[in-house]
Amino acid sequence: MIEVTRLNGKKYWVNPHQIETMECRPDLTLTMLSGKSVVVKETPEEIISRIVEYRKKIGINSQDD
Repeated sequence: MIEVTRLNGKKYWVNPHQIETMECRPDLTLTMLSGKSVVVKETPEEIISRIVEYRKKIGINSQDD
């Protein structure tokens, strides 16, 4: 799970394997595979960095995908 921050400042954790898309509208909206959307304070670059770190922690090497 990766930590994200909702616009109201509340911390939230999402499974990065369930993120389907990210859109800036202007706030970053994560659309999950379930169809649910989560609007967060982080930038796309921050989310991508957290996903990369998460994948390293669980032993998924992006070069092997």
